[in-house]
Amino acid sequence: MIGEKVAQAPASDVAPTLLALRGVGKVFSNGVTALSNVDLTIREGDFLSLLGPSGCGKSTALRLIAGLSTPTSGVLDWRGGGSLDRANIGFVFQEPTLLPWASVFDNVWLPLRLKGISRAKAAPAIKQMLARVHLTGFEDAVPRELSGGMKMRVSIARAMVTKPRVLLMDEPFAALDEITRFKLNNDLLELWQDERFTVVFVTHSVFESVFLSNRVVVMAARPGRVFDELAIEAAYPRDEAFRTSPDYAALCRRASDVLISAINLTAGPHHDGH
Repeated sequence: MIGEKVAQAPASDVAPTLLALRGVGKVFSNGVTALSNVDLTIREGDFLSLLGPSGCGKSTALRLIAGLSTPTSGVLDWRGGGSLDRANIGFVFQEPTLLPWASVFDNVWLPLRLKGISRAKAAPAIKQMLARVHLTGFEDAVPRELSGGMKMRVSIARAMVTKPRVLLMDEPFAALDEITRFKLNNDLLELWQDERFTVVFVTHSVFESVFLSNRVVVMAARPGRVFDELAIEAAYPRDEAFRTSPDYAALCRRASDVLISAINLTAGPHHDGH
């Protein structure tokens, strides 16, 4: 558990590259340029946050990484060539997107069911993952019986039950109250430290990006592009003591200054490439 581990994020300069975006651009059919000439390296074991204003293409970049969309220009270069098998990518959307008629257990079973794994055979993995997201005892509940935070835990369990190498998260905690958001941030870090997958996390929140990440990539809008990158060199595990520390406050100020600079670059009519 998190209190028993003294794990560091892999140093960005020594961890092997998992994915490189090289000159990636995306123009929508309506002519809006969502991304332009994006160069970004994602390393094995990173917890990387994409931070920026609406319209800077954060979600578009995530969909390109997931293979849900294709770039108009440039390449996504996965280690080993080709693309990463979809089974190795988990995606958590801003809304939990649960099946309203299905139990918690059956919602988490869904990706395994689609792979042809029976309910009985999938049960141990489902129960283990529900335990990891603190939902033991809620297997038979349906979504309408759950709080917003609990629904998001189900969504995370569903994304993680296939043991993906990469977890993509598109502002998953944006709609939650601050206390619930803090708890889920803590639990996500615990899960990441234990399982050592790679996370790409989209957020509008400076505070969330600094707390979670070992790297924060700040994006600017119109067109969406990488503006700057910050290394968050604070040690893991991170807890409430870190949240109230001078180091955290200084890192948040630094990230906020960079974000403000990126926002100040934005000019002209608003086109939401987010």
